[in-house]
Parts: sequence; C-alpha cells; structure tokens
Amino acid sequence: MSAPERIPPRSVTTDGVTTDRLLAEGELTVVGRIREASNAALYCTVAHDGRQAACVYKPVAGERPLWDFPDGTLAGREVAAYLVSEATGWDLVPPTVLRDGPYGEGMVQLWIEAVPGAELLALVDQEEPSPGWKAIGLADVGEDRTALLVHADDQRLRRLAVLDAVINNADRKGGHLLPAADGHLYGIDHGVTFNAENKLRTLLWGWAGDPLPEEAVTVLGHLREQLKEGGTLTERLTGLITTAELDATRARVDALLTSGAHPEPSGEWPAIPWPPV
Repeated sequence: MSAPERIPPRSVTTDGVTTDRLLAEGELTVVGRIREASNAALYCTVAHDGRQAACVYKPVAGERPLWDFPDGTLAGREVAAYLVSEATGWDLVPPTVLRDGPYGEGMVQLWIEAVPGAELLALVDQEEPSPGWKAIGLADVGEDRTALLVHADDQRLRRLAVLDAVINNADRKGGHLLPAADGHLYGIDHGVTFNAENKLRTLLWGWAGDPLPEEAVTVLGHLREQLKEGGTLTERLTGLITTAELDATRARVDALLTSGAHPEPSGEWPAIPWPPV
C-alpha cells in the first residue's frame, strides 16, 4: 500500500520555524477569557524569536471533572487529537501542544479566525436533502414544527467524520467547525475523545453506512501501522491517553478497515450532541 499524499503541513511557516515550536517555547501572555467555553479557556498571544501568534490556552487546573472521562485530562486528549490528525496528513486540527503556562500545565492551540458565511450546516423545510447536502435528522424548531437538519456533502467534512470515528469524538458540534480564509477547514474542541467505550456523537452522520472513500482507506491503513506497538504514533500518544484508550483507538481503526464503511449510530445513546451548534 503506497503512502497517502501528504498535504503540505500547516505547522511550518515560510521561515522554516514550526508553529508547534512557537506554541511550545514562546512567551505566553493571557489577553482575556473565552466566556462561552464550559471549562477555562483563555485567549492569549505567544511570542518567540520575533514571531507572534494568537492562541488558546486551556489549563488543566480549569477543567471540570467528567464522570464518564475519569482518566487523563481534557488537555491531553486535545493534544492527542492533533497528533492523530497530523498523522493522517489531512491537518484537520490546528497545531496544539501541551506545555506549562501562567496557570500551570495546559493545552495551547493556534487560534484560527473562522470565515463567516461558509454554508456547512442548514435547516430546510423539506423531507429530503437537496443535491450537495446530507441529512442529519429532524430538529424541533418550535410551534410543534420540525425541519430537516443537513450538512454539506463536502470532502473536508467527510475527512473530519473519519477522524471523529477514529478518536471517538463525543462532541462534534457545528460551532467546532472553523473554515479558514484559505479554504481549509479545521475542527476544534477535542477534550472528550478517545474514550474506551463507544461514545461517538456528531453532526456528521450524513455518510453513515456509506463506503469509505479510497483516500480514507489508505489513511486508515497507515494509521494502523503507526499505532502498532513501537509505532511512531503510539509513542507520541503514550502519556496523553491511557493504555486502554490506545487499544480502543487501534480497535476502531481495525473496525473501520474491516467494515469499509462510515460508522452508524448505535441507538444506545443520543447520536447528536446537545446543543448541536
């Protein structure tokens, strides 16, 4: 099996200095708090060797304990999600590192300025999606009315759907999709991922049961190799997620390759996160 075509890494700047290094070694300055976040999330700047960037800093000390994610930290899982994304070559998660900061160890992630107006999700007053759209399900819009919630039939979203299946994302909301000015699409907020139990909750169910694209099969094959004992990705994930979570990640990749299809909701829990946006 030949290696997947590598998308040019967005963590490398024109001067050859990685954004990862800037985030990891730069001086972190807190500008303000992101109040919409359920856990402590701070908007910051990071500066190193004359370069500066905006970023998000989420200290472990500001995390609320979760009964169904008793092991590890939200910050560790955020970094693990970035490392898996990086290993796919799709670069779906902004550069993310684990480092010390003003309030102790935490996750630091490059700030992505989302471009408004990108049509990725919509509510439509019809029974079936229009061409170019995929159905998610019916949504209550008030006054005893429902509308069809749909997402774009977009390769970028489909790649995210595959990544979410691998990392077992329990919270893929519309607000976690960030289209950038250059046309790239990023996913953020991966603190509730990698659980050893199946907890996939997402808005990207439009391809449920459909055969995986050839590029996804190729990428999953290479992920399987990197997740073997002693594999590059295994070494990078060790310490960020538990052994049981790492084993479950391997099992999910194997299951996707065996089925050759996007996963379907199990019916054992709500398949769509709330609120969806």
